[in-house]
Amino acid sequence: MQEGQTTLVDNRKVVQEFCELLECSKQLFNGLRDLPQYGQRQWQPYFARTFETYTKLWKFQQENRLILDRDYNLKRWQIGEIASKIGQLYYHYYLRTSETNYLNEAYQFYSAIRSRNYYKNVSKEDSSDLLLKKHRYYARFIVVCLLLNYKQDVHDLVSDFSKQVQENKRILKETEETEWDQVVLEIKEFLDVSVLNKFIHQTMSEPVQILNADTFQRCDVTLRMSSSSLPALEKGKTKRIQSKILLSSFPGVQTRVSLGDAIIVGNSPSQMKFSELTVDMFRMVQVLERSPCVTADPVQRSQRANPSQNKIKKYYQESADRLMKRDNPHKYLLYRPTFFQLYTFLATAVKELPPANALLLYLSAHGSNRNHNNNSECTEDGGYELGGVITNDRKEDDTSVRKQSTLKNMHCIHPADLYPFTRKPMLIIVDSDNANAFSNLPNLFGQPVVCLMAPDQLPHSTKEHFSRGRLLTSFLYSPLMAFMLTCGIDQTSDRLYETCSQVVEKALQEAQRSYLRSRTIGLSFSVFFICSDHSFLQFFGDEFIRLILLRFAFCYCTLRLHRAYKDSRFYPKSHPALPEEDFVGNPAMNKAIIDMADVLGVRGLFLDCNPA
Repeated sequence: MQEGQTTLVDNRKVVQEFCELLECSKQLFNGLRDLPQYGQRQWQPYFARTFETYTKLWKFQQENRLILDRDYNLKRWQIGEIASKIGQLYYHYYLRTSETNYLNEAYQFYSAIRSRNYYKNVSKEDSSDLLLKKHRYYARFIVVCLLLNYKQDVHDLVSDFSKQVQENKRILKETEETEWDQVVLEIKEFLDVSVLNKFIHQTMSEPVQILNADTFQRCDVTLRMSSSSLPALEKGKTKRIQSKILLSSFPGVQTRVSLGDAIIVGNSPSQMKFSELTVDMFRMVQVLERSPCVTADPVQRSQRANPSQNKIKKYYQESADRLMKRDNPHKYLLYRPTFFQLYTFLATAVKELPPANALLLYLSAHGSNRNHNNNSECTEDGGYELGGVITNDRKEDDTSVRKQSTLKNMHCIHPADLYPFTRKPMLIIVDSDNANAFSNLPNLFGQPVVCLMAPDQLPHSTKEHFSRGRLLTSFLYSPLMAFMLTCGIDQTSDRLYETCSQVVEKALQEAQRSYLRSRTIGLSFSVFFICSDHSFLQFFGDEFIRLILLRFAFCYCTLRLHRAYKDSRFYPKSHPALPEEDFVGNPAMNKAIIDMADVLGVRGLFLDCNPA
């Protein structure tokens, strides 16, 4: 009898300890929302404490499952909620650190929830709160699978999610029902999923479909950076570049910089988006990441979805070291930020940049041209008079203010707005119809500053091909697929794709040689040759920036040779400008482009000789 009472007391202690851990974990998790999204130093201690609490909670429920099932009436959806929160923690670790391995861990927990049917009976509870948790879990799982390029998982999840939303409408309020219908619609439009087809057509990650030459089924390709993405620098070139830069640089300017942080901004109302991630933003995220170590077979991935406490503990302990040695630059993803939000992120990122590190600012947004006002006698500053790009379309509530003809868009980023941040090395990419406004950024502080700008316009014959994603971003993401789109090709065989990939590699190699040999850019074999701007070469030491610069050069040369792009308005620009004689006038570069056109059967779309 006494032994039974002792057991009962012990069981109550187990339940009490579980309730305390559960409540503490919820409070800590909710506190994550109050942490600023910007900055790398404030969030780490709080995240570590939250992760440690969830580690204890996960281990505790595993070790005391029988007692909790009997005395606490622990339900499967509650276990699923804990696993979902751990998956969210891993995903937020990814957002904060850009370490793609954390995506793998988030996938493991999310996949376990689905394979073990933790949320299976949620609809029977007849609770809208529980159903909303299930819907949010699906949306988060889809985002993780998108980022990992697990397309079959995405297809299965979208199909299942759509079915769940339709079947459980009676439980939700009318406003909630409409909201989740819109979420499903956004996902399908983002992926362009055809209900009648087993495969995903022209997804956001693949502008062109690659079909198996034998079975005609769609093939998946990985477009993140890999060992084969970037041509190797020739021996001896790096030291020669650094010595030449050193001769002509300002005091204190780094001869070689690495990409530290990237701010990715998206505001394209006509562009599809999902979970505050536009197509262009999604593509740039992958441009700035190395390919994660993932399992290709969905069955094997499902078998591996067995998260354990030891695995959580291991990754928690390693997180500090991983933050110090990142494989990928840290990224801020800003969807339609206000001017003040973007300025705060810029200021914080520049402030926290370590020495010899650069900031990348990517702007995908529609432009705002100069506001002409004949009654105004004021002369505008050169950094504002050409307009800029609009990051948020929010309007002022005061109608009287809106009617003032002199009022400019409050959330328009002008070139002069960026001047203070050029105190640190900076690469700016503007994919907008008013990108040309940024073509004369002054180098006020002697630091390397490069701006890559999209064409002002596109030929009518090719506009439709880039309706899903902007042209410059497409070239930076996949130069081969973007090349095909300029030629009106939206699908090809895997064999032809492989052949063309080898030609693109040759073209990028030639682009690299053009950068390194160009006297205008700054490399000369004469020690008496001094160049005023070595920005391109100072960035060449970073693999991500070098790949972006090479793909930009490929885009520039391709469009200069393309017959449809026969106006300067259709060409991308850079500041400092690429010398035509070294790029467009490079016979080997032009030959690679023409060879690829021959392989694809579109030779007639390109000029017969150099346009330079």
